[in-house]
Amino acid sequence: MTLSQAALEQLFLNARTANGFQDKPVPLSLVQQVYDIAKMGATSMNAQPARYVILHTAQAKERLLPTMSPGNVDKTRSAPVVVIVATDNQFYEHMPLVFPNFADAKALFEGNAALAAATASRNSTLSGAYFMIAARALGLDCGPMSGFDAAKVNAEFFPDGRCSVNFILNLGYGDDSKLFPRNPRLSFEQACTVL
Repeated sequence: MTLSQAALEQLFLNARTANGFQDKPVPLSLVQQVYDIAKMGATSMNAQPARYVILHTAQAKERLLPTMSPGNVDKTRSAPVVVIVATDNQFYEHMPLVFPNFADAKALFEGNAALAAATASRNSTLSGAYFMIAARALGLDCGPMSGFDAAKVNAEFFPDGRCSVNFILNLGYGDDSKLFPRNPRLSFEQACTVL
């Protein structure tokens, strides 16, 4: 089954990075729907290392603002919801639950720090992308950002060190007047090698 042209436009072709948001609330029930769709995306050995801190109140967002790059402060403040997409550095503790068909899955990662770190980083990023696509599918606009001080975010939200920030995602209903012009994309010939 192929998605309709309208669906492709909503998810990719017409979707834009939101730089500002309308003053329209996003209910937590909708954010939960986003997660419930995104969690079904594939991750290596079903590891699911992504964790999401949902900042839904002005007070919660105020804790994040001092960690943001100056150009990201206003857009973060205006977002109805801000999601800290994080990585659970001990994701393997859940392997008996999420990958029960391989009894040694937890031990595989627990005993190999490099493998665990690479798996956690790659798959939490992948999961964050699924989260964005699910949000777009449910009518939300996304503003992913890497302009922040990771050490400050981790100190504020993950002081025990178990998790660490991957990227930050503003969610809401975008203000089209604040969109930047769309930048070019590489062509197939520039980005792809066919062997």
